[in-house]
Amino acid sequence: MTELHVLRVFCGPAGDGGNPLGVVPDGSAFSGLGERQALARELGFSETVFVDDAGRGAVDIYTPTLRLPFAGHPLVGTAWLLRHLGEPVDTLRPPAGEAPVRHDGEFTWVQGRAEWATGRTPHQYAAVAEVDALPAPPPGEGWLYAWAWEDEPAGRVRARGFPRRDDNITEDEATGAAALQLTHALGRALDIRQGRGSQIATRPRPGGWIDLGGRVAQSEVRQLR
Repeated sequence: MTELHVLRVFCGPAGDGGNPLGVVPDGSAFSGLGERQALARELGFSETVFVDDAGRGAVDIYTPTLRLPFAGHPLVGTAWLLRHLGEPVDTLRPPAGEAPVRHDGEFTWVQGRAEWATGRTPHQYAAVAEVDALPAPPPGEGWLYAWAWEDEPAGRVRARGFPRRDDNITEDEATGAAALQLTHALGRALDIRQGRGSQIATRPRPGGWIDLGGRVAQSEVRQLR
């Protein structure tokens, strides 16, 4: 039987929140792109990951409608799961490039680059209350990452993410790629509180790299076939 591990990635300090993620550790069970896209669409998570080579960290990422070269919460979740399954890696290899991995206490970290995280548009609002009051989704076209400073000196941000695309996901609970873009734009470490209770930590690194970290929890294991 092929297993699907359902995780919550970027959980809050109390263990709440977190963006659901599906990970298929044996990606060879779904060898064709059409099969993988069909499963991602059926599951309906914002992303589903197929692990093609656990030893090398080779992974393939899908939304319900698209194949992605890079995404933050799928890589953090997959890094955590491989370690949990006894196959830890120091690098994950999505199509975009090599993403270094490390673990620090309850946080799992991956590194990415701003140019890998295209398509999300951060838009700053004047106050947290304005972000919280937005309808889901707000009017307009394209991916919107709405944010406001909660505590600017401390680097704490309130954010919400709206894909506004045809995959039946009205609001993204925690969006690593957008957090990476925002960190690059602001040039500083951030503590992002997104969605209903998620937390994303980021840190700029030399050479254009950005650390992206958070907590991961397992929700269930399903048998697919």
